[in-house]
Amino acid sequence: MVEGVGTTTNDQVIFATGGYDYTIKLWQAHSGICQRTMQHADSQVNALEIMPDKQLLAAAGHQHIRMYDLNSNNPTAIINYESILKNITSVGFQEDGKWMFTGGEDCSARIWDLRSRNLQCQRLFQVSAPVNCVCLHPNQAEVIVGDQSGIIHVWDLKTDHNEQLIPEAEASIQSISIDPDGTHMAAVNNKGHCYIWSLTGGVAEEPTKLNPKHKIEAHRRYALRCKFSPDSRLLATTSADGSARVWRTKDFSLKQVFKLDGQRWVWDVAFSADSQYIFTASSDNFARLWNVEKGTVEREYNGHQRAVTALALCDEVVTTEAVVP
Repeated sequence: MVEGVGTTTNDQVIFATGGYDYTIKLWQAHSGICQRTMQHADSQVNALEIMPDKQLLAAAGHQHIRMYDLNSNNPTAIINYESILKNITSVGFQEDGKWMFTGGEDCSARIWDLRSRNLQCQRLFQVSAPVNCVCLHPNQAEVIVGDQSGIIHVWDLKTDHNEQLIPEAEASIQSISIDPDGTHMAAVNNKGHCYIWSLTGGVAEEPTKLNPKHKIEAHRRYALRCKFSPDSRLLATTSADGSARVWRTKDFSLKQVFKLDGQRWVWDVAFSADSQYIFTASSDNFARLWNVEKGTVEREYNGHQRAVTALALCDEVVTTEAVVP
């Protein structure tokens, strides 16, 4: 077994991929074997997220969010959230699974109460441009929204107040990530730039304050995704330049470049729970597992017929010593 990938609370890693071939695949992370293929008819998969209780997988597509049962062999969705215009670009969950948040090209971010039988959204945050990404602060009370006009919106769910910032004029915000410690926020744009803020406040009634810290010339082309590692020590960025890169958060220096000939756009990225590996999804129809320290490919996941545009990982290591050889 790959070290750090396979020791979870229920002794099961959940690794899912989705893409332009209208399918979602569940993989055995350590072997690269596809265990299940689920149908995502009528739409490409834009984003995937696993519910905190590991029961359901949410897939964001064109005009709908579909929920799949991870614990059955049912290949079709069991819940459909519809009545949305255009593409849903982002999906995530509150830490206790009480509600879901989404963002979409209909210029909105939405909150969905998962405890309600009513499949309509409970709260709507409207902006003036298509939404590319939505991120939940670890305090579970502030939603960060990035749009195509280059604005980052900080939406306070307690007060409904929002703040705006524009890190770079006329540069679409493609992805936003906040580290698990709640000390840094990163955003990447379509010019390949990555902006870093240090965060203060954000506890009790005090809103989060964003203090500009770094600008990284992360990629020469369109950046697509950024993601902090579980230990908050690393930041991964991906791009249309065919690479994923990992940066050290202590000084935001470059640690590693992950690139293969023919890999093309790298759409999505996730860290293993021990922060020693990353998974990537790319336009060459492959997902891959990389060793962060060595920069080498440890595993390839081959089964999609078209670009792999989204992935989701649940890999909660209980102890780093409990690794199966």
